[in-house]
Amino acid sequence: MELIWSGIGYSFGLFIAFFMVLVIGFYSIILLISMIHLRKEYNLDTDLAYEEFSDENFTKPVSIIVPAYNEEAGIIPSVRSLLSIDYPLFEVIVVNDGSKDDTLEKMLQHYEMKKIDRVVRQQAPSNEVLGIYQSASLPHLFLIDKVNGGKADALNAGLNFSSYPYFCSLDGDSILERDAFRKVMKPIIQSGEEVIASGGSIRIANGCVIENGNIKKIGISSNPLAIMQIIEYLRAFLMGRIGLSRHNLLLIISGAFGVFSKRWVLEAGGYKKNTVGEDMELVVRLHRMIRERGLKKKIVYIPDPVCWTEVPEEMKYLRRQRSRWHRGLFESLWTHRKLTLNPKYGSIGFISFPYFWIVEFLGPIVELSGYLFMILSLFFGGVYIEIAILLFLLSCLYGSIFSMASVLLEEWSLRKYPRVADILKLFLYSLTESLWYRPLTVFWRFEGIIQLLKRDESWGEMKRKGVSQ
Repeated sequence: MELIWSGIGYSFGLFIAFFMVLVIGFYSIILLISMIHLRKEYNLDTDLAYEEFSDENFTKPVSIIVPAYNEEAGIIPSVRSLLSIDYPLFEVIVVNDGSKDDTLEKMLQHYEMKKIDRVVRQQAPSNEVLGIYQSASLPHLFLIDKVNGGKADALNAGLNFSSYPYFCSLDGDSILERDAFRKVMKPIIQSGEEVIASGGSIRIANGCVIENGNIKKIGISSNPLAIMQIIEYLRAFLMGRIGLSRHNLLLIISGAFGVFSKRWVLEAGGYKKNTVGEDMELVVRLHRMIRERGLKKKIVYIPDPVCWTEVPEEMKYLRRQRSRWHRGLFESLWTHRKLTLNPKYGSIGFISFPYFWIVEFLGPIVELSGYLFMILSLFFGGVYIEIAILLFLLSCLYGSIFSMASVLLEEWSLRKYPRVADILKLFLYSLTESLWYRPLTVFWRFEGIIQLLKRDESWGEMKRKGVSQ
């Protein structure tokens, strides 16, 4: 019996190692694709590449929808940032989703907003609108006050009200770089409506100096959790999304910053309200719709347009966020599970869905098993120690090495962090990821799976300090 259990333990350890080797191989391919793409972009004169998109004759107007729930700490600077963007024609629509703080009052007073009468066509489902306001001094700034219904509901209300053919969903605590819209709209304008959605990069505003809604100085926070999230975001955007986007395999455009064709989103039914991952679910639904209709449409990611946002610096809030994200991932995959390995949906069915099911959703179970195996091997000794060492080295390669590579990609291409000391700090912190941060996020994502089994649909309070002065 002891030999049987020994064999099972040995085989289980090898299974975990085999899984990690497959994941590392996949990420290595993604990293190579990203390096090639970023190197090509690096050789371009970016100012000249986007100069023509400052002319109204060469652009398309955009409605910027900002869902806001208890965003009093950052809503004014965020809106101020939007009003100063370098783009010819746009409107800003702030949707107050039944906030319990002073979000509504601050907006009404600061921007001298007056109630207006406007007939709004109910094209996407949303809760009752209590009032519509327009700024007396800024006619392209609007505020919708509505009964609370969640982020997706607020986005649908803004979508119903919007006037322009393209819209951007933007979080209420976000700060855009002035030229971000020229860059994120470029593939849409140049494609002749082939591109129906375009997403930009999200960077961490914690530690930056932001005044009046504008980035004055880019820096990094002294908080270890915030620093690790900077590294995590660099890996997710510069490495992961570039590689998937190159072959139209992208299933996520961040809800913090993405531009969509209003027509196609409305045809898809707007944002789905009974999910915590409405941004991913919409992108998956768009992919599904265009493939079922046999259309050649693309959903792309552009690394350069940047949106700066605040991230949690306390462990309890970060834990809630990651568990919620993992539940949202499952909801999107399960809702559209028929795409998995379905030849009708091409590479989305055969590459994207298996990747997100196996690596992103089930990955935490395998990784957590690996950590437990490494701990238990200390008590069993022998061959278990050898496998544990192998797993530890693979986890360092899977976590820390790829994170280090992402920091180098940032310095090699976009160079958003000007101080050498900041890059060095990020690089050194990335070395420690596998020792503490990666296991934490794996456990939190595993908690998300447990919450799914318990049918826990809670959102969890997220506390923000505000990043602008």
